[in-house]
Amino acid sequence: MGELHNGDRPSGAQIARHLESTWAALPEGVEAVYARADSGFYCGEAVQAYERRGCGLVISARKTPRLVDELKAAEWKPSPRTDADGQCEFGYQPAGWEKAYRFVALRYVKKKKCEPGQAEQYQLLETPDYRYRVFVTNLGYAVDRRVGFYNQRAGAENLIKEANNDAGLAAYPSARWAMNCNHFQLAMLAYNLNCWLLLFNREEKAGAEERQHTTLAISRLRFLFLAAKIWRHGGRVGVSYSDHYTEQGIFQRLMQRLRAIAVGPHGYVPVLAVALRS
Repeated sequence: MGELHNGDRPSGAQIARHLESTWAALPEGVEAVYARADSGFYCGEAVQAYERRGCGLVISARKTPRLVDELKAAEWKPSPRTDADGQCEFGYQPAGWEKAYRFVALRYVKKKKCEPGQAEQYQLLETPDYRYRVFVTNLGYAVDRRVGFYNQRAGAENLIKEANNDAGLAAYPSARWAMNCNHFQLAMLAYNLNCWLLLFNREEKAGAEERQHTTLAISRLRFLFLAAKIWRHGGRVGVSYSDHYTEQGIFQRLMQRLRAIAVGPHGYVPVLAVALRS
């Protein structure tokens, strides 16, 4: 789910509305939802929107001076299962939030890089001795598991790059806002259709861990940009592919599954008998 907006950071109310529209798009049958988000989603409204839906969450926190004071006063322990030098957990209620939440943090000892005789310059999110990673969460797992779950979000950057390069997401065609919004949604539709294409084309007994992501560019080369001939005969229209087309078997299986899509009394009938499980 996505929407086009200007470069300003969205407000908490805007984030909450976006999350509600995302839940409306979830298919029936989803049993559990988990969220991981960077500090752009760190606000009381977002956390409350997640909790209203019973969603497990790990959100990166912005290091305000008050939060840094909490980090300095926390009870730190060794962190053998992460790359950090220490870890801690504590309850904390940010200003303006309705209640306190569980926070987990990692800290890293800073390596001195300044030249002798020069004063060290500190980054905004650092202190003289440590740099921190802090998360608000409602999951009851161990610290390393919660941080590991958050770290998996890095893969989203590759998906965004694919949408930009292969689905034309970055090439806005107009100076009109409404036109660009339509272009954004069409690019997302193209990307999502490719994802559905991969699901239709999977081996029936393959699990989620065995499924490999195929980019939109590769799908075009395999199934769309092909040497073929369109013919018309007896009121029928067909496409003939070369005998040397190496993906004939996969393509035919894909087309048979697409043709098998049908609506039953309770929605769409499953095309594959075995559901995809992780």
